[in-house]
Amino acid sequence: MSKDVDDLVAELETEDLDGLRDTWRRRFGTPPPLRSEPIMRMLLAWRMQAEAFGGLDADTRKILARTGAVQPEGRRLGIGARLTRNWKGREVTVVVQEDGFRWGDQTFASLSAAATAIAGSRWNGPRFFGLRNG
Repeated sequence: MSKDVDDLVAELETEDLDGLRDTWRRRFGTPPPLRSEPIMRMLLAWRMQAEAFGGLDADTRKILARTGAVQPEGRRLGIGARLTRNWKGREVTVVVQEDGFRWGDQTFASLSAAATAIAGSRWNGPRFFGLRNG
């Protein structure tokens, strides 16, 4: 059975995003609304392997359930932390709050949502504010 799964996962490498969505649709129903080919490929490969080998064991599920919700990146800086950057000739500052990230009079659920509002186009918030390389 392992050989069959290995072959199926290997075949995913040759598929484009539409092909990956078609494979997902045939095997699992409606595909997730992802636009990233690499992420869709990894998620589909995981689902195929979980289907064949059983997925996560009970102990791992319990550990994950205890960890709680994932904190948006940037929250670990602490409430009140200020992230500042020059953007198109003006200084912009986002403040970490208990309920999100405040820029001006708006609060955003994620740093990426704040960065996208500031830039007017889609941005990764941690990258926008220099918390990540790249």
